[in-house]
Amino acid sequence: MSEGKLNAALMTVDKVVSVLSDAYVSVLEKGLPAKAFPSVMLWGAPGVGKSQAVRQIADEITYRTGKKVVVTDVRLLLFNPIDLRGIPTANEDKTEAVWLRPQIFRMDGGKNVVNILFLDEISAAPPSVQAAAYQIALDRTVGEHRLPDNCIVLAAGNRLTDKSVAYKMPKALANRFLHIEVEPSFSSWKKWAIGAGIHPTVVSFLSFRRNYLIDESPLSEAVAYPTPRSWEMVSDVLNNVSDDVSVVYDLIAGLVGSGIAVEYRTYLKIFSTLPDVAEIFRGREPTAPKSNDAVYALVEAMTSYARAHKTDYTAIDHSIRYASRYLSPDFCAVLLRNYTYLEKDYVKKLLQMESYRRWMSVHGKLLNGAV
Repeated sequence: MSEGKLNAALMTVDKVVSVLSDAYVSVLEKGLPAKAFPSVMLWGAPGVGKSQAVRQIADEITYRTGKKVVVTDVRLLLFNPIDLRGIPTANEDKTEAVWLRPQIFRMDGGKNVVNILFLDEISAAPPSVQAAAYQIALDRTVGEHRLPDNCIVLAAGNRLTDKSVAYKMPKALANRFLHIEVEPSFSSWKKWAIGAGIHPTVVSFLSFRRNYLIDESPLSEAVAYPTPRSWEMVSDVLNNVSDDVSVVYDLIAGLVGSGIAVEYRTYLKIFSTLPDVAEIFRGREPTAPKSNDAVYALVEAMTSYARAHKTDYTAIDHSIRYASRYLSPDFCAVLLRNYTYLEKDYVKKLLQMESYRRWMSVHGKLLNGAV
């Protein structure tokens, strides 16, 4: 449990996804309505991965149930109370007021669909809007409008200590939620990052400088600072604009701050000294680097290449043989752990390779601590 004022369950993004996915799938498999499980409130610093966790939960439910999952993302900060209940109008004979149903309640209630109503930035919404969310959180209703039985309710927001726009959540609303505080975790982020195609130099740099994943200092006045969200945007710049850091350096500095951007640019010089990764996957054996920072870079470069060629099992096998021979067992464990993140259940493919099974028989226990 968290020791802070929230007194909420403390979990990494990875654990949030695992625990909540298990709970939702259990409810769905029993044929129960979604409201059989409490609405959930995710607390955490800006950019820590709360919204990403919701998208991962949706993907996991689809993977495990085969149902289509539709996420309705509602930014309560932009809503007025009337927006949740709908606009009043007269009924057909002008004797009563009726409320036009808001768009967020237009959901497919079919048995092969799961809806997730994601009330993002709920703690930044004015108290009057938070009060309007009471019924949604507990009863899945607002006035006469009702969410379908297949609708899961999740909410997220920043803590008062995060120096973001945030109002204290009224206790009556807070008591309607199951509360989870999301804590930063490099290993949890890395697992997601590899599968999501985050640029390998970003993953490599943060593997070497893990303390730069997120700056949670509440006293900082910086507007550009590192978070999982801002590193994802750095990756987008590298993937979609240019991977030449000298060209996009100023853009990177505008996302994570100039000090960290300088260190990142300096670190990338290591990549120019690495052996040709493609040669490794072809079964060749170029000389491996010796320094730890260069080996970190090689591991992440190999991971990136493996992600792009994950169905070429011969090439993957060549890379494992190379790593087993030229990398220390600890660094080889990091590489093989990365490979298990390439896609869901990829470890089953790895187990079909003799090189992987041989390494596991001798060093398998190292994988438990490899990040």
